[in-house]
Amino acid sequence: MDMRLEAPTREPLSSNEVIVTAHQVVRSYSGTMALDRLDLSVRRGETVAVVGPSGCGKSTLLELLAGLQDAHAGKIVVDGRRTAAERLGASAFMPQRDLLLPWRTALANAALALECAGRSAREAREAAAPLFERLGLGEFERAYPAELSGGMRQRVAFARTMLAGRALLLLDEPFGALDSITRAGVQEWLLSALRAEPRTVVLVTHDVEEALYLGDRTVVMSARPGRVVAEIAASWDRSRPRRETVTSAPFAALKEQALETLGC
Repeated sequence: MDMRLEAPTREPLSSNEVIVTAHQVVRSYSGTMALDRLDLSVRRGETVAVVGPSGCGKSTLLELLAGLQDAHAGKIVVDGRRTAAERLGASAFMPQRDLLLPWRTALANAALALECAGRSAREAREAAAPLFERLGLGEFERAYPAELSGGMRQRVAFARTMLAGRALLLLDEPFGALDSITRAGVQEWLLSALRAEPRTVVLVTHDVEEALYLGDRTVVMSARPGRVVAEIAASWDRSRPRRETVTSAPFAALKEQALETLGC
């Protein structure tokens, strides 16, 4: 069943240019269909949140966009790049696993993207330090990954992704390991960061509230094989505190509809 759930009219984005297109995408593994004729488009400067049942192909979708694998059928275009090889490096991809290097400190891990871009280790770490402070990691700059909690490791990985400087961010459950209080704070920080430095974001999350709060659009996927079955266009006053937004009646109504679409 296809649904289009409309929230109050939102202000148009600064650009209507579509920079991410997935059209009739098919991907299978050992005969098991993961994605079946999936369609998705993302405009420049837009944040699209993707929710769906476990195993529906959300992570597969991000890996296809990142160029880590290719579709068996259909078309994927990311900022004009059509093949998986071309798409590699076109985005900053944060997978579910933090993939921190155990021999580097937390700050050095976050600064790695800047070093790869040609900055010296010292310059990269000086540039990364302010973001560390904003993410509540200032006291752990010299800690090694083994000394950090799961939530801290995830914040380091998120900092590394933001510091990569790519216009397109692909985030796979970026806040999944955070406690609820920290998670809410980081969500508010991300909205503020995107206002100050706009990026195009495709965010996969299992949290419907998070998807609706962060996304200009929330895309709901079906159970495997995954395809888009609903889109929720939403606009919230980002200057209001998060708590006021997520407890408002319009937000609660859209959340309920999204959960019904998911069969929850």
